[in-house]
Amino acid sequence: MKKLLLTLLFPLIAIGLYAQPNNNPRKIQVSILFDTSGSMSGLLDQAKSRLWNIINEISDLRYDGQVPEIQFALYQYGNSGLPQTENYIQQILDLTDDLDTLSKLLFGLTTNGGDEYCGAVIGRSLDDLNWSADPADLRMIYIAGNESFAQGPVNYKDQCKKAAEKGVCINTIFCGDYQAGIDLEWQAGSSCSNCDYFNIDANKRVAHIETPYDVQINQLNDSLNATYFGYGVRGRDKKEMQVSEDANAAEMSPSVKTERSIAKSKGAVYKNSSWDFIDAVDNGRSISDFEEDELPKEFQGKTITEKIELYKEKKDDRIRYQKKIAELAQEREMFIAEERAKLADNTEDDFGSSVNESIRKKAEEKGYKKVTTP
Repeated sequence: MKKLLLTLLFPLIAIGLYAQPNNNPRKIQVSILFDTSGSMSGLLDQAKSRLWNIINEISDLRYDGQVPEIQFALYQYGNSGLPQTENYIQQILDLTDDLDTLSKLLFGLTTNGGDEYCGAVIGRSLDDLNWSADPADLRMIYIAGNESFAQGPVNYKDQCKKAAEKGVCINTIFCGDYQAGIDLEWQAGSSCSNCDYFNIDANKRVAHIETPYDVQINQLNDSLNATYFGYGVRGRDKKEMQVSEDANAAEMSPSVKTERSIAKSKGAVYKNSSWDFIDAVDNGRSISDFEEDELPKEFQGKTITEKIELYKEKKDDRIRYQKKIAELAQEREMFIAEERAKLADNTEDDFGSSVNESIRKKAEEKGYKKVTTP
């Protein structure tokens, strides 16, 4: 009888050893509002170059030792290809932790001249999104552009009051001269919610420091990809998206692909239970719940014990690759810090550095801590 019970419990025990319970972690919610009028192509290039660096910065934050849940939303405004009846605004992505979709949609943005209504797009972001009501959660809006902040039919000051009531922080990034941004009310657009104003040169190319660790990290990323198994009708498309977003990052620079590879090594942040078999089981779905034709082909035609053993094997592979990437990422970070210290101008001043600086500042105020080890 005891032997029978152990046999029946084995699948549950095996899966439980790898499961990572959620326990309602803190949330960091980030809504990015991009001016996609004709003059903003440089801004989009900066954002594409810095996306995975931003994700890595946020994913290094802890609250009471716990990894927060990270959600992003994406809007574009000021694009004349959008309906005037919608104030030239479009929600590209609702709040989500699907980082591959975020990357795909960001890389799909293009510019087209139009009218930029900051108050209106802030209002849409505040009304559309399911913002957390927990005061310990971090809720951030980033709006970037280069025209008057006061343009359009919606008064930005009213939206600032609404943001303050919701505990949402409005950070403004003016693409141009510092004083010009103040004159055009971009600083006022942030100070009314007690948040940060930045100015950047949107046409400046992001300076990447290549390291001796990049090639090996990206090779390990290819091995990591081999531990993902798409299931169901979405699985194949999402698996292809994973590879295509690797290519998008690589197109920006080898360093950007490395940043993406590092982000993908963080299992608590890069989560794909909606399409990846391993993540789905880790997230609590039983292997026996999958229909045979829903399973990845590698798992089809096997007994339940064989499926569990294969799951364990691929899970162990994933953990090993993640751990090795994390170790190399730490060495890479130290190398970059040393190289940047040698530069005459070692300051970073772009879209990504603005987002990282403000998130670190607000996170610290709320009691989040940055981890420095894998």
